[in-house]
Amino acid sequence: MELSWDGWLVPQIAEELRCGQKTVRRWLHRFSRSGLEGLEDLGGQGRRRSITEAERSQIVGLVKQTPPGRLEVQPSNEM
Repeated sequence: MELSWDGWLVPQIAEELRCGQKTVRRWLHRFSRSGLEGLEDLGGQGRRRSITEAERSQIVGLVKQTPPGRLEVQPSNEM
């Protein structure tokens, strides 16, 4: 908001913040409409998860394992 108050234009702010002009406009409108409360996270945004927490945990566990058929090199104690 400060950059806008300093007279910066939306394209300049977007370039400075490395984001899109649409994003800058959205936040400026939210601030204008609701003040500081408009800058709070609305929560609940985005697509709902399509898998259960149990399925997610199982996938994470599988990813951490060595793939089948891949050789594992064990450290040698010989010196």
